[in-house]
Amino acid sequence: MHDPYSILGVSKGASDNEIKSTFRKLAKQYHPDQNADDPKAQAKFSEINSAYEILGDKEKRGQFDRGEIDNEGKPRGFASGGDPFGAGGPFGGGFKQTNQTSGGFSAEDILSEIFGGQAGHPGRGDPFSDIRQKQSRPQTSSYGSQRGEDIKTTLNVNLEQLAQKEKVRINLPTGKSLSVSLPDGVEEGQVIRLKGQGQKGFRGASGDALITIHIQKHPLFKKEGDVLRLDLPITLYEAVLGAKVKVPTLSGSVSLSVPKGANGGQTLRLKERGIFKKDGQHGDILVTLRIILPEGGSADLETMMQVWKEQRPYNVRGKGFE
Repeated sequence: MHDPYSILGVSKGASDNEIKSTFRKLAKQYHPDQNADDPKAQAKFSEINSAYEILGDKEKRGQFDRGEIDNEGKPRGFASGGDPFGAGGPFGGGFKQTNQTSGGFSAEDILSEIFGGQAGHPGRGDPFSDIRQKQSRPQTSSYGSQRGEDIKTTLNVNLEQLAQKEKVRINLPTGKSLSVSLPDGVEEGQVIRLKGQGQKGFRGASGDALITIHIQKHPLFKKEGDVLRLDLPITLYEAVLGAKVKVPTLSGSVSLSVPKGANGGQTLRLKERGIFKKDGQHGDILVTLRIILPEGGSADLETMMQVWKEQRPYNVRGKGFE
């Protein structure tokens, strides 16, 4: 192996953080999983790891700078023929190689952080054994696969779409456009999961798309659970005499019978004319009658009401209102 400083492209005075940052960049660029068909890139990746095993460990880096170990981290020979590991040698007390760092940054941890999963395989003594054997097994990754991230977005729908089971088109943050079917009985704020429609994984499954439903306000109808509510304006004479009144629904108008003597605030039901419920059946529309007097008033109506008040008075409020 060449000089580890040259391999990583850093100066001998480089800081620990600079070495770590450079290693991250090179490891990501030359990782075998991203260069499966390029033996040179795989060889470069192995060389980068070996260089970082020395420079990423403060103790080993110091030994290399002092000339006590070579480019491969092995003790250098001594002309005197003495034992370098003896009491008088530079490694007195014994020299122990390790994949852990001494106050530096572990290559294993950094690669795990970049590519996800666990660096190496549980139970093996050497977490980089697969990297060192990559040329004989180029398709093997020691970092496993990583599931893609989930994405989140909001889908605006209207009541007509809920009433007719229309497929709704949604544009995802990934740039993909899909037509999706809404579940029966969908509610405001409900989150729908589209499996596999999220970000692509690193040699693994794609994430999911999490779609938050927003039901747009309607100018006439108000959604309350499985039913729709509609305020229906009627005239005084329609309330007194009764009438057939045309009422809008989400799929066209229908005729509604207003009974004689109807009161303002009275609620009538249009069965199965609303939106789909969770059981797959149409919900109802609840129509509340709102009696509207003529604009600008009416002298004849006032005279009639005055006579009525004097000759036919009646009480509409009970004791609770006294």
